[in-house]
Amino acid sequence: MKRPLILVCNDDGYKAPGIRALTRVAERYGDVVVVAPVSGQSGMSHAVTLNHPIRLRTVSVNGEVPTYACTGTPADCIKIALNQVLDRKPDLVLSGINHGSNASVSLFYSGTVAAAIEACMNGIPAAAFSVDDHSHETDLSLATRYAGGIIENLLDKGLPKGVCLNINFPRIPPDECKGLKVCRQTIGVWKEEFEKRTDPQGREYFWLTGEFSNEEPDERDTDEWALANGYGAVVPISIEVTHYPSLEQMADWRFDTHHE
Repeated sequence: MKRPLILVCNDDGYKAPGIRALTRVAERYGDVVVVAPVSGQSGMSHAVTLNHPIRLRTVSVNGEVPTYACTGTPADCIKIALNQVLDRKPDLVLSGINHGSNASVSLFYSGTVAAAIEACMNGIPAAAFSVDDHSHETDLSLATRYAGGIIENLLDKGLPKGVCLNINFPRIPPDECKGLKVCRQTIGVWKEEFEKRTDPQGREYFWLTGEFSNEEPDERDTDEWALANGYGAVVPISIEVTHYPSLEQMADWRFDTHHE
């Protein structure tokens, strides 16, 4: 009987410590193939490459695990893995471990989560893993401690069609973690500001800054609350984004053509 085939991706690049740590855990549960970006693709969301060629090369950073570096985005990595690299459909796709939280609305900007969503769109169980620390020297042991159990559940029980997991871990020592909490996405917003700067040639440019505003900080069933209170947050997310209550509300709208 064949071992499960597990595809691993990320958005921090194939050399990032997070993807190497996740690959080591995944190896215990199946045959692993890594297809990840050549360099960091944070904030790319579900972008795909349309205007220039995508290149793929074999690398050996992860030892005996077949590893491919892709010049495209995380979504590109999943697409090219399914179409050109793998000889069969993977049983599971894992993305991460991302250096930085993807809780709440951050998931919409995340290339890490997009890789899991792309797998989900292709009918493959998938999970995105992130830690609330942008440093590449961060302690990943809390995430790796729980990753194995999540992989076991995904391989054994699967997920409903059109659903994948967005999993985030707080920046705390593993022994201080209270466990994993299945919860919902926090309602919040990034309040961006653009800082105007001047380059050495005297030309103006802008640098994105800002902070996250949690619109429901006291709601105990949310991922941001879980992270702030010592839990890892597991949020099932869906590729179906229709807001069904609005269908009824908009039933009496009229869309007649108006001519000026």
